[in-house]
Order: sequence, then structure tokens, then C-alpha cells
Amino acid sequence: MKTSNSRPSRVGRNPFVQALKFTMTEKIQIGLMSVTVFPVRLLLVSFLMLLAWPFAFAASLGRSEFVIEPQSGWRRLVDLCLRVIMRAMWFCGGFHWIKVKGERATPSEVPILTVAPHSSYFDAIPVTMTMCSIVTKLESGSIPVWGTLISYIRPVFVFRSDQDSRRKTVEEIKRRAQSGGKWPQIMIFPEGTCTNRSGLILFKAGAFIPGLPVQPVILRYSNKLDTVTWTWRGPGAFKILWLTLCQPHNSLEIEYLPIYTPSTEEKENPALFGNNVRKLMAKALELPLTDLSFDDLEISLSRGPLSIYDCSSLLEFNQLMCRLGLRAGTTDEVLEEQARRARKLQGDQLGLDDFAQFLKLPVTDTLKQVHSFFDQHGDGQIDIRHYVIALSTVHRPSQSLDTLKLAFKMYESGENRKILEEELAVIFEIMLGVKEVDVNSLFLVLDGHVCNTGKIAYDDLLPLIHPHLHFALQYLDFKDHPSRFCCGPPRSSNGQSHNKDA
Repeated sequence: MKTSNSRPSRVGRNPFVQALKFTMTEKIQIGLMSVTVFPVRLLLVSFLMLLAWPFAFAASLGRSEFVIEPQSGWRRLVDLCLRVIMRAMWFCGGFHWIKVKGERATPSEVPILTVAPHSSYFDAIPVTMTMCSIVTKLESGSIPVWGTLISYIRPVFVFRSDQDSRRKTVEEIKRRAQSGGKWPQIMIFPEGTCTNRSGLILFKAGAFIPGLPVQPVILRYSNKLDTVTWTWRGPGAFKILWLTLCQPHNSLEIEYLPIYTPSTEEKENPALFGNNVRKLMAKALELPLTDLSFDDLEISLSRGPLSIYDCSSLLEFNQLMCRLGLRAGTTDEVLEEQARRARKLQGDQLGLDDFAQFLKLPVTDTLKQVHSFFDQHGDGQIDIRHYVIALSTVHRPSQSLDTLKLAFKMYESGENRKILEEELAVIFEIMLGVKEVDVNSLFLVLDGHVCNTGKIAYDDLLPLIHPHLHFALQYLDFKDHPSRFCCGPPRSSNGQSHNKDA
């Protein structure tokens, strides 16, 4: 699969991965804080959270989740007490002073606050400071103590087990937003998931579907050592809490940007509305835009012996497929059917028109981009099998062996059902997202018959893949392989060298 050399890649650092590296000084500091300050802070934070619980529980009794109710005098007092308690809790956690820039609009002016980047459970700080409602999964309300505090702010719950949940959630956001300020403001994190703040990923449309003015709110954590970031791959929840409570001070800045009023075109197009707000927030944060979304998580974080090594080209391919409307309609059955048709072509090259006919789509600029991904020689011709392998990879990134088996079906010939060495190399290039794969080392560790014929069957390869979690790194060589930056080549579990020049 050809990478986008002719156009800049829109995929930079993986936003769903966080790695922590400590200097010796930082390790010593954390060690000292762990036995002195950390236990005290943890005790105080726990005490204050427990202290807040009866206030939130009492104020939540008998209150409807769907009916607007005026805030009575005693509930206003509870609200004030909770704000004070929660601010004291964050103070004990090391957030001694929180800088607030700009001015928050009133609910009657702006019913929705859009907050980014979303990178930590410490992003709850602006929520507790404002007592705005949030959008959260239903299970959050069942968390001991914290769930009661969440229920107090009257969130919009998402029922993930309900197939119609997305529509119902959007309708509830719209209903509250159009109440003229009678409901509390809704604080929405439009990215929909936590990232490492390396860029702003695509915004979900929920906050922008009502077509009403929104107020962007940006968060900045400026500690030199970032211990607050909680992503899909990286330090776990307790480790983050421990490391953050071991910092002498944790810095947070909340900035309320000017109200953004959508144009007529933006009101009719929530995706455009959201993207323009995202651009505005990225400029204020001085961060790049990253054309990834929550739906790209599985591709970015694939695991297994044939996990995607470099996901940048496959992510861009996936985005193009979404634009064509093909991603949602892809199923295992569709892949099998396309593989069957591709095998009949026996490697015949397809031009753009033939490619469009294969997919039963009109020729568009997006389709041209997809076609160019597989134009290896720049002659306007592609091998459709490459496309099917890439589609299978992004459709089921955690099921790489199913993709490999599908690829073998398209390439194998004869009764022995084997494919050539160079064909296997191409398959691995596409599945791993890498260039210039060399499988010589792989063939050397297989039996002599396979090595001598230069052909391999799926059943020959499978026993070697299964026991090795890092099969691709152990048995394959490719451009920018990590072993090239080490003192020596990687070695397999049987001690054999996998250097192709050995």
C-alpha cells in the first residue's frame, strides 16, 4: 500500500497512546512524595469526597431527570456547599490554584459549553466548579460515591446497550438546549474520548446538532511532567492518581473563549459547525488538527502477532472509506464476496473506471484518492487484492489472522494452495502499514521444503505465528524496523538470528 507521498499525512502522533519517562531526579522525588505527601493527600481527598456524598444524595432525592424544576433555596445552599467541598478536594490533590481566563456565558446566552482537549478524569474540575450537566454513560451513575455526585448534576445518560441510544441522546441534548436557560448548561467534551493532547481529534456532532450558539472552553495542563493524561494505552487510573498526588503542584488553566454563533450553513450542517469550532479551539491551544476520531481507536491500538505497526496510511485509508460510505456497509460477508471476485481477476490490473465498477460507485475525487493508495508504479493501475486486504485490516484490526487467511485465498494457486514469497511480503506490507517487507528470515526458520520452493501455505505459517506475540518484529524485516536502531538484530525464542544478511 503506497503511503501518501504526494499529499501530507493528516495523521501524526497517535493521540490514544501515552508514555511516561522519568529522569532520576523525578524518580527520587516521586519516591519521597510516595511515603510522605501521597498518603496524606489521598486521605484528605477521600474524606472530602465522602463528605460531599450526603449533600449530593439529599439534593437528588425526589428530583425528576426529565422535568425542569426551579432551584429551591436549600438546593442552592447545597450547590454552594458542594462547590466549596469539591474545590477543597482538588486543592488537597495538588491543584492549589486554578487559573480561569475569559468569562463564562449564562445558560440563557449559551446552553452548551464545548470543552477540549479531553485528556483526563481531572477534566472533572471545571464540571465541579460550574456544576454543569455532562453527557456520560449510564454505568457512571453506579460508581460508588462518585456516581451520586454525577447524578446530582443531572447528566444526559447514554444507554450504550440501546441501539437507538445515539438518537435519544442527541434529542435530549437538543431538548435541554432549547429550554431558554431553564436547564443547567451542558458541558460536552466533543472529542468523545480521552487523548494525549498532541492534537484535536474530530468532534462528534451531538453538541452542534441543535444549531445554537456554543461557548468553546479550552483546558491546559502545564506541568513539565505530565501525570494527568489518561488514554487508552498508557498508565492506568490508579497510577495516574498516585503520580499526580506525588507532584508538588498540579497546574490547570481553564479558558472561556468568546461565544461562537453558527451561520445558517453551519446550522444546517452540524459537521461543518463542529469542525469550525474545532479549528478555533486548536488555534487558541496552538495544537494541530488530527483527522482521527473515536471510531479509529481499534485501528490505532490493534494488538496481536500481526498488529498494525504503522497505522498512519491505514487510518487515512479508513477515513476515505468512511467518506465513500463503504465503511459502514463492510461486513465479513462483503469481504468474502469481494475476495472471491478479486481472485477471479488473478492479479489483473484495474484502472480507475474498472475500480469504480468493481465497487459499484461513480468516479469521484475521494475514489481517485483511494485508487491512488494502491497505484504502486504510478501507471494508474492497481491490484484489487491490495484494496481488499486493506479493507479487511481496517474492518477487523484485532482479527489479523482472518485477514491473512482471506489474503491467502486471493493469491493461492494450484492444489497445494500456496503463495509466492514476494506475494506474502506484499500482504504483510499492507496489513502492518510498513514498506519494503523482506520475508527471507521467515523462510529460513521454516522447514527446508518451504525454504527451497519459495512458496508457502497458510497452514505452514500459522504454527509459527500463534506462539509469538511479536511475530512481525521477530520474523520480518522492513524499512524502519526497530532492530535497525539497535546494536544487534532481534532474536526469536529459539535463539536464531533474524538478520536477513546473516
